[in-house]
Amino acid sequence: MQSAQPDPDQVQAAFQKLQDDLCREIENREGSDILREDSWERPGGGGGISRAVEGGKILSKGGVNFSRVSGDALPAPASARRPEFAGRPFEAMGVSVVLHPQNPYAPTAHMNVRAFFVLPALEEQSIQWWFGGGFDLTPCYGFDEDAVEWHQAAHDICEQAKPGLYRSFKRECDEYFYLPHRDECRGIGGIFYDDFSELGFERTFAFSLEVGNGFRESFFRILDRRASTPFGEREKQFQRLRRGRYVEFNLLHDRGTKFGLASGGRTESILMSLPAEANWSYNWTPEPGSPEEQLTERYLRPRDWLAPTHPLENNEQSS
Repeated sequence: MQSAQPDPDQVQAAFQKLQDDLCREIENREGSDILREDSWERPGGGGGISRAVEGGKILSKGGVNFSRVSGDALPAPASARRPEFAGRPFEAMGVSVVLHPQNPYAPTAHMNVRAFFVLPALEEQSIQWWFGGGFDLTPCYGFDEDAVEWHQAAHDICEQAKPGLYRSFKRECDEYFYLPHRDECRGIGGIFYDDFSELGFERTFAFSLEVGNGFRESFFRILDRRASTPFGEREKQFQRLRRGRYVEFNLLHDRGTKFGLASGGRTESILMSLPAEANWSYNWTPEPGSPEEQLTERYLRPRDWLAPTHPLENNEQSS
């Protein structure tokens, strides 16, 4: 059976439906008037739809963005990774989600699915394409139940597409969402993939949609479980400190932020991922034996959450 040919319009329609479905989940919890929508155009080609939430009962800040941008030549972040396509026109589109809950016991979540098309510059050239994306969870207070459920969802999506993908994409996620200057992961991980095309266009596209829908089902189930947990000022202070780490990663290391700014994307949409409040405390250390220490020692290290005893992956690989 011949693989389907790349169709950017088909991808756009499916990605916009995913955006609508995610926004419906937010509205079901916060009310139909919580999301602020902005449609925007990008100088040089393309545009998008940003939907932002701020000051909700459950979500303190976040957004669900769709964008489709184009240009005459690949911007530097992409051409550096794929130099063979430097100078060719491109289209890039995707859905990006970051949600910061009010409750410190409810985790921040991120999901992105994106498609990249390198367009022909000469008659003999063909469209080149790849997909990327993934999802990851960033708790302030860790729960094994949430971590196992999250990674089980990721595992099932990946293994249905191709056996072995989960372990590969989980490792990529652990390596990507890492703050080297802190020597800690941003959260408990999930899956991350980039420049992915090996399943053929139709199956790779379908896989990316499964990633988006799997995120929707798993995250909102976890959010509902934790959103009403009692908390006090201690937990809020720790939440603000942990969100400072989130800011550090997004501004220093995140490829999407760098690509969006380098390609002339809309700044408000790109920086929508940042939390409403963040704090930095000089030389802060957690109290020994506290839940705050447990987060760092147990949850912010690469871990195989689907193994019965949850061994550290690093130890497992070296044995």
